[in-house]
Amino acid sequence: MASWNIAYSGWEKRMSQEQSAAAVAEPVERERPTQKPRRKPPKRQPRYHVILWNDDDHTFEYVIDMMAELFAHPETEGKRIANTVHKSGKAICCTTTLERAELKRDQIHAYGADKRSQRSKGSMSATIEPEPG
Repeated sequence: MASWNIAYSGWEKRMSQEQSAAAVAEPVERERPTQKPRRKPPKRQPRYHVILWNDDDHTFEYVIDMMAELFAHPETEGKRIANTVHKSGKAICCTTTLERAELKRDQIHAYGADKRSQRSKGSMSATIEPEPG
């Protein structure tokens, strides 16, 4: 076997130490960006009841049809509202935002007279009230 006799100068030795030191160097810690404060969830808009008031000039069928057409209530819900209006004098048709409640109240006022009743001269009465709580 032939032996290799290689003489190293100090420069090669320093270079190999630098190279090995570079390979083992620890990563530099980066500053973590500060976390932005979490946003608060948006506030819920206040809710309003659309209240339908009783009168003797409109039939149950009128109320049921109006609830289906204006509020998309099924017939059973329309019947429940018609019974509540008749027994209690008023009933909540829906609970929603102020803007939509005003729209629904105005639609009730514009719905027109009950063609099934001779006493009916116009639409039923409706109001809006803030939801308690």
